[in-house]
Amino acid sequence: MARVKRGNVARKRRNKILKLAKGFQGSNGTLFRTANQRVMKALCNAYRDRKRRKRDFRRLWIARINASARLQGFSYSKFMGSLKKVDIRINRKMLSQLAIHDPQSFNKIIAEVKS
Repeated sequence: MARVKRGNVARKRRNKILKLAKGFQGSNGTLFRTANQRVMKALCNAYRDRKRRKRDFRRLWIARINASARLQGFSYSKFMGSLKKVDIRINRKMLSQLAIHDPQSFNKIIAEVKS
């Protein structure tokens, strides 16, 4: 059988990995073997954390709403339950934005819920 040298294909494959590893520290960004391991790990983390980001932001929004609601004498769970009863449909992201940037509007929503 004839010998196959893979020159072009192998170089392209390695360069593709090294391009993904650009900016990694030390040999993790320059040597192919370590770069390959780091890239595989980084891609796994990126996939996992795209899911996790959604959870983290929801937790942040809930913490902000809770803090603002407690200033008005409401717990988070009571506040959200009351919102549903009064049929005010604002998602948590918007509620947290209101709580931070427009406290007057947030207080009006709480007043509406209390009455």
